[in-house]
Amino acid sequence: MTIRQRADPQRVIFSALGALGLAKGADSFFLICQCLGTIIPYSVPEDLGYSVCTMTTSTSMISKQPLVVNVASVPQRSPFRYPGGKTWLVPYLRAWLRSWPKRPMFFIEPFAGGAITSLTVAAENLADKVIFGELDEDVAAVWHTILGGHAGWLAGRIVNFEITRSNVLEALGHTAKSTRELAFQTILRNRVNRGGIMAPGASMVKQGENGRGIASRWYPGTLARRIFAIAAMKERMAFFHGDALAWIGDYLHNPDTVFFVDPPYTAGGKRAGKRLYVHNQVDHESLFGLMARAMGPVMLTYDDSTDVRALAKRHGLSVHMVPMKNTHHALLHELIITNGKGRVPSGLTPRTLFPQHASA
Repeated sequence: MTIRQRADPQRVIFSALGALGLAKGADSFFLICQCLGTIIPYSVPEDLGYSVCTMTTSTSMISKQPLVVNVASVPQRSPFRYPGGKTWLVPYLRAWLRSWPKRPMFFIEPFAGGAITSLTVAAENLADKVIFGELDEDVAAVWHTILGGHAGWLAGRIVNFEITRSNVLEALGHTAKSTRELAFQTILRNRVNRGGIMAPGASMVKQGENGRGIASRWYPGTLARRIFAIAAMKERMAFFHGDALAWIGDYLHNPDTVFFVDPPYTAGGKRAGKRLYVHNQVDHESLFGLMARAMGPVMLTYDDSTDVRALAKRHGLSVHMVPMKNTHHALLHELIITNGKGRVPSGLTPRTLFPQHASA
């Protein structure tokens, strides 16, 4: 099938859908966009998941840029809007895990944050058990609450909260008296602060999307559904609150354990981690040393820098570059660092993007 430079984007996409025998739905639309590497701008309201698509068709059709995952093509499972989140990496992670000869016994994510990768692995049964950790006390309160039998309380608190600036200031203006109340405050703060940033000095949204102000990212029904979905997986998940370097060593000698490591980006003089996260100091040399000793597959993600590349080389780890877009839609490359076990895909396919189509 030949695609001309000035072809109408919508007609071309739906012609491609017909050629592949796929329904003309949003899922299939995203699949074609990803596989062709198009630059059609499209967006999906978070409260509608990824089943509804809005697109404009005034842009030229074909881009020869490297394939970039649009996060709207990945199921959103986390209650957090997390700065530096790894939703864009999910298709690569999925393909990497499936390249291993058998399903891992443990999937370990020591710097979980919003935990999109752990939640994806649990939801798609890509490992027998998911073990994830986080040092931040506020974020940890959310995971303890959801997995500890209080998901219903938290969901109800969110659904019944009237989102006004005065109510938000009141709710956040006192010290929480319980873990579950701290969990509610954390999600509220994450949702009303600009960019989801919860570090000291972060400010609340003012104008917001479509003039909705602090309600721009407050979707109570969606948040409740995600919370209940996570709680339903609690038998397959375990959460650790504490310093990652203190507990991941217990799993290094198990060849059936997979590590996914996404620390705050402070290596090589990067300052984003210091601005975005409360806990942002990591001993990267020790972390690389631990991961180099792992018997099972290891994947680390970092900003591209000469210091990080030198760390990887010093510890005998392999470096791969993958494209992504930042919040300003600028094309960047991040580093995926592995110990050579499992295959990092150089490109994406319908199977990696939409596993539900694989059995269709």
